[in-house]
Amino acid sequence: MLKELMFYTISLITILNPIAAAAIMLSLVRYSEIPEVARKTSLTVFVSSVITMLSGGIILKIFGINIPSIKAIGGVVLLIIATNMIQGKEIAPTNATKEEHIAAEDKDDVAIIPLAIPILFGPGVITTVIVLSEKSHSFYEKVMLLISIFLSSLIVYLTLRNAIYISKFLGVNGLKIVTRIMGLIIGAIAFLFLVGGIKALWMS
Repeated sequence: MLKELMFYTISLITILNPIAAAAIMLSLVRYSEIPEVARKTSLTVFVSSVITMLSGGIILKIFGINIPSIKAIGGVVLLIIATNMIQGKEIAPTNATKEEHIAAEDKDDVAIIPLAIPILFGPGVITTVIVLSEKSHSFYEKVMLLISIFLSSLIVYLTLRNAIYISKFLGVNGLKIVTRIMGLIIGAIAFLFLVGGIKALWMS
């Protein structure tokens, strides 16, 4: 029970990377807007993750895509994200373009776009939720995944809500170190997905 919950939660929270999102948020909103933006952003991440968990497998079946293929390409996507994080880049290119980031500064509400989607809830998270959902065969495992989605969204909220204090505590170098560590963890998860997907495709 605890093992599955920890694996699911760590996988999601490292790929979501709320610390990097918090730093981006501080450049887009006024300090007085942080509580509301944090609430909307985390809620959007939670709802999007649950919808993906419930419907992701169905969508794949409609298009005739098998899980090993998703695991393999998902591993590649996560590997790209991990590489960018390890190199200290602010936003992985698979999550949001520089044009989207600049355009967000002119919007009244940035909580949903681009903060929740695609900076937090990007291709990496979508792939991870689908893969974890398809790996969770029993009702018990599905419940564990749902709880981990809730916990991850809660951590996103708390991180964004306290972005000012976290930024002051960690500083620029601290944020870079945390991002690089998360990148290493995502890289390890990426290889698990990639090797597992290729092995399953080869066996079939």
